[in-house]
Amino acid sequence: MSKSYVIGFPRIGEQRELKKVLEQYWSKNCSFKEVENVSKQLRLKHWKYQKDAGIEYISSNDFSYYDNVLDTCIMLNAIPKRFKNLENEELYFSMARGNKNSVAMEMTKWFNTNYHYIVPELSLEDEYKLNATKIINEFKEAKENGIKTKINLIGPITFLGLSKRVDRGDTYELHSKILPIYEELLKEISKLDEEIIVQIDEPIFVKDNEQKVLSLIKPTYDKLAKVSSKLKIVVATYFEHSIEATKILVNTPIFGLALDFLYGKKNLESLEAIAESNKKLIVGLVDGRNIWKNDIEKSINILEEISKKVEKENILVSSSCSLLHTPFTLRYETKMDEQIKTWLSYAEEKLDEIHLISKLFFHGKENLNEIENKDFEKNIQANENRKSSTLIHDETVKQRVQDFKKLSRDEKFEDRIKIQRELLKYEDLATTTIGSFPQTPEVRKSRRDFKKGEISYETYEKDMKTYIDYCIAFQEECGIEVLVHGEPERNDMVEYFGEQLKGYGFSQNGWVQSYGSRCVKPPFIFGDISRPKAMTVDWITYAQSKTDKIMKGMLTGPVTILNWSFVRDDKPRDEVSKQIAVALSDEIDDLQNAGIKIIQVDEAAFKEGYPLREENIKTYEDWAVRDFKIAVSSAKPETQIHTHMCYSEFNDIIKTIEAMDADVISIETARSGNELLKIFKEVGYKQEVGPGIYDIHSPRIPSVEELVTQIKLLLEVLPKEQLWINPDCGLKTRKWEEVKPSLKNMVEAVNQVREELK
Repeated sequence: MSKSYVIGFPRIGEQRELKKVLEQYWSKNCSFKEVENVSKQLRLKHWKYQKDAGIEYISSNDFSYYDNVLDTCIMLNAIPKRFKNLENEELYFSMARGNKNSVAMEMTKWFNTNYHYIVPELSLEDEYKLNATKIINEFKEAKENGIKTKINLIGPITFLGLSKRVDRGDTYELHSKILPIYEELLKEISKLDEEIIVQIDEPIFVKDNEQKVLSLIKPTYDKLAKVSSKLKIVVATYFEHSIEATKILVNTPIFGLALDFLYGKKNLESLEAIAESNKKLIVGLVDGRNIWKNDIEKSINILEEISKKVEKENILVSSSCSLLHTPFTLRYETKMDEQIKTWLSYAEEKLDEIHLISKLFFHGKENLNEIENKDFEKNIQANENRKSSTLIHDETVKQRVQDFKKLSRDEKFEDRIKIQRELLKYEDLATTTIGSFPQTPEVRKSRRDFKKGEISYETYEKDMKTYIDYCIAFQEECGIEVLVHGEPERNDMVEYFGEQLKGYGFSQNGWVQSYGSRCVKPPFIFGDISRPKAMTVDWITYAQSKTDKIMKGMLTGPVTILNWSFVRDDKPRDEVSKQIAVALSDEIDDLQNAGIKIIQVDEAAFKEGYPLREENIKTYEDWAVRDFKIAVSSAKPETQIHTHMCYSEFNDIIKTIEAMDADVISIETARSGNELLKIFKEVGYKQEVGPGIYDIHSPRIPSVEELVTQIKLLLEVLPKEQLWINPDCGLKTRKWEEVKPSLKNMVEAVNQVREELK
């Protein structure tokens, strides 16, 4: 058998089966039993896919109804007080999504990916106790179906590193309380079989950790690896190198290390220490974060280099990280350009790549069967074809971007804002929303039917304009001051633009889990980027023609378009980003020339693109700020530029946000209180700010009183002249019956506060 290993596998299903059944359950259209049944079918199907592809080390407990960090909270009984009276699925989903009485737990990005995890809330008062039911049941379920799995766990040090202390202490102080629960868990696992591999994920080790964190590694893994001789512990890190942790881990009794050799090339510097320890090395070479076909010849060369230091028998071939971050399968991509399709590999195809690389490395080309030989030849051919394809290279675009000289707006903010205030005449505490309104079943159906060719463009356009009219009428009735058109024509804030930019590809079924049941279908950048024609002008100018109020133009910024796309791997990311920025500068110019006075350029993913290591941050900030400023450089002084950022801790990047020089920034603060906002005051931030005053990721409707309190808290931090009032994110995923009362309450709260301020 080949030594092939997968860190983790997607769980949403090849046709988003988990998403669909969860949303039926939340809408009370099916029982939780149905969710359990669908989930069981998915787990079995996913295990069999991996087994049939020749994967030797397959995971259990990589499945989750919502999020693996949330699962770990349940496993440890790390449950916030406000949910203590709940049980089972009601407890679980209330922690994730909130309920009528309690706000949901905070959610933020999983390292520098587009996946979100639920942030654990910890306290010194917590009483941790083991709940191993899910972990044990899934292992047994696989075993009953003839599949021996490794068990995936999120490690104790990473769990603490990703948590927050609600009593303001240091999360790592709780290490001595949590570690015994992990020991107890491993004892329970050891009863399940004669030999079990337990993969403990510690991605926190790839960051720049303080000595206090590094000092926890040896005592933790000395203890965990000695719980039972039946257990073989593999510590997995990914997304970067983990040299510092590896130096320590090789001196513990763990079985092996799973390291990322794609995004953490410096892991090569740890080979001698790993070799001396005689531990297994799981070599992450097949990209778990991108969709490009692996260059198998290159992967074999890397393995040969590694095997000069680490004994071949101690090497296993793996994905670089969990395949959770890639779409499921190319099988349903029937409309994609056939040439481009040969360059791609989704999760299912990556299984075959891992198996083929492993077989070639361990057994040689002469031992491949006929099908494997053909697959290897196809791989070589596809990679050669991609290097020279005319679909990729556009000399006109390269030259224009190279010659582009307008790198920022001409006027200072202080001068621009005076002109804008005079022209736009908006009040203090101006009300607006972030951009999208609910995407109803009717809107989705019309868009889907048009894409399938089942309705004409005229019918589709009429449907979209009818919905825009509805959104405008509601906002005017509600009393919102700066309007949006609702974005019914947009399937996704990045895919929509990707479909209209040259050099972009898109898929029919390339869905990736973002959080819970929320899936996104990122476009992919395969070639040089340009904008053949205006992308948003017709829709926005139509909306503006239907109201006397100001209508915001809505664009996604260059860095977010980049970070929420699968990006070509044959060109530096900063060069790709600059191409997008130049294209967007043309769109902004077209919008303002068409009479649009406020344009929002969302950079929701600006923070998540940050490198995980300090040494790489300045380079990223330099080009990310450069490209935002290039995108808005065409804006006249009277055109007000807004931006929106979410899921961000701003303390460490506030100077970078200032350097972006947007006129107004809206930010997501509802789940994290006013802590984020205080930094804006501390640095003397001059531009205007729209802190989200309620959480849109929860179905609960905030009361007027609650929102008044929230606005008053904002006013303790920033003056009314500097504040805008808005929800904390777009309303696309919510329902009108939640949106309408929430926004009406928001406007009423602003009116009450304004009256009091008079």
